[in-house]
Amino acid sequence: MQIIKIAAFAITAFGLSSALTGWICRHALTNSLLDVPNDRSSHKIPTPRGGGLAIVVIFLLGLPLLSINAAIADHLFWALLGSGALVAAVGFIDDRQSVAARYRLLVHFAAAAWALVCLGGIPAIVIFGWPIGSAWVLFPLAMVYLVWLLNLYNFMDGIDGLAGIEAISVCLGGIIVAFITDNGQFWELVLLATVTAGFLVWNFPPAKIFMGDVGSGFMGIVLAIFSLHAASFSAASFSAWLILLGVFIVDASWTLARRFLQGEKVYQAHRSHAYQHAASHYQSHRQVTLAVAAINLCWLLPLALLVAMQYLDGLVGLLIAYCPLVLLVMKFKAGIKGEF
Repeated sequence: MQIIKIAAFAITAFGLSSALTGWICRHALTNSLLDVPNDRSSHKIPTPRGGGLAIVVIFLLGLPLLSINAAIADHLFWALLGSGALVAAVGFIDDRQSVAARYRLLVHFAAAAWALVCLGGIPAIVIFGWPIGSAWVLFPLAMVYLVWLLNLYNFMDGIDGLAGIEAISVCLGGIIVAFITDNGQFWELVLLATVTAGFLVWNFPPAKIFMGDVGSGFMGIVLAIFSLHAASFSAASFSAWLILLGVFIVDASWTLARRFLQGEKVYQAHRSHAYQHAASHYQSHRQVTLAVAAINLCWLLPLALLVAMQYLDGLVGLLIAYCPLVLLVMKFKAGIKGEF
C-alpha cells in the first residue's frame, strides 16, 4: 500500500511539473521571454527561460499536502515554504529585470535566517568525535552555508540538464540515506526529485527551456535546508549530504576562490567553471551532464552511505570524496578564462 501511495504521489508531481513547464515554455515563446546568447553563454540559439517556476509552484503546492498528512515535520514545512518562496520571488523578478546583487543577497540572507529560526538553529558540529559549538553559536556560519549553497547552485546552472540531474541524483542519495538511518526525511525528497524530473523532460540536452534564477536559487536553498535538517538527526547524515553535493560544491568553490585570488569581480557572469570548460571541450552538454550523474551515483553515493552508516568518519569520507573532484576541476582549469 505504501509503494502505491509513493508511486501515485510521484507520478502526479511529475505530470503536473511537466505540464506546467510546457505551458511556461509556450508562454515564453509567445511573449519573447528568451535567453539571448552572449559571449558568456553556453548556448547558441535564443531559448525560453524561467521554466524553473514549474518546480517552485508544484513543490510549494505539494508541501501543504505533505503537512496535512503528517508526512513532513512542521518546522521543516515552514522553513521550506518561507525560504523557498522568498528566494523564488527575487529570482523570478531577476529573470525579468535585473536585481542588484546586494538586494538579492539581502533577500537570500533573510531567507536563510527564516530557515534557521524554523529549524531551531543547527546542532553542534562533531569532528572525530569532538563536538564544536552549539545550535545558536553556529548560527552565522549556517547562514553563510545556506546562502553559499543557494548561489553556487545558480552558478552551476549553466548547461542543459545539469542542475536538474544534480538535484535528482542528490535527492535519490538522500532518500537512501534516510532509509538506512531511519531519520524520516523522505516525502519532501520524493517531491523535489519528481517535480525536477518533470521539468527535466523539457530541459534535458538539447534544452527547450532553461531553469532561470527562479528555479536554480530555489533548488539551492531547498537542498541546503534538506542537508541542515539531516544534521538534526546525526552529524554523519549531514556529512553524507555534503558528499552527495560534492560536484557542485567543489567546482563552484574552487572557481570562486581562484577568480577572487586573480582579482576578478566574482559576482559577474563568466564561463570559467570546470563543467563549462568540459562542455566546450567535448562540444556536448549531454556528455558532461551524464558524467556528473555517473559521478554522483557511482562515486559519491557509495561514500555517502558508508559515512551515514558510520563505517567511515564524516571528515575522512569528505576528504576521500572531494580529492578526485579537486583533481578534475584542476584538470579542466576551473576559474581560468578562455577555452580549455
